[in-house]
Amino acid sequence: QVQLVESGAGLVQPGGSLRLSCAVSGDGLDQLAIAWFRQAPGKEREGLACISANQHRTYYAESVKGRFAMSRDDVKNTESLVTLQMNGLQPEDTAVYYCAAVPPTMLFRLCLSSGSVEAWGQGAQVTVSS
Repeated sequence: QVQLVESGAGLVQPGGSLRLSCAVSGDGLDQLAIAWFRQAPGKEREGLACISANQHRTYYAESVKGRFAMSRDDVKNTESLVTLQMNGLQPEDTAVYYCAAVPPTMLFRLCLSSGSVEAWGQGAQVTVSS
């Protein structure tokens, strides 16, 4: 069973940057992509970015492309550290951010679909406000 723990939550001013981390542990990490989602109050959960196992291919939603960057460090076969660097943050980026483990999908872009997720982290609050 895979466990995911986010860190790096916080308050940032508009235009600022923040880095979220996700500590992933468990078996089968060499088969799992890791994705970031967010959910703002009153809105549906939105897939933002994902990174594949092994080759570390990335895929970004249009809403964050060019502003967010994802990286992955496979420390051991059973441990990975995944980060989400967020730049140019705006108030509309305020949300709870979740990392998630995603088994292989037919199309890589489907890693941003909530229905593809095998396991979720507990979430990290990001607030963008002056």
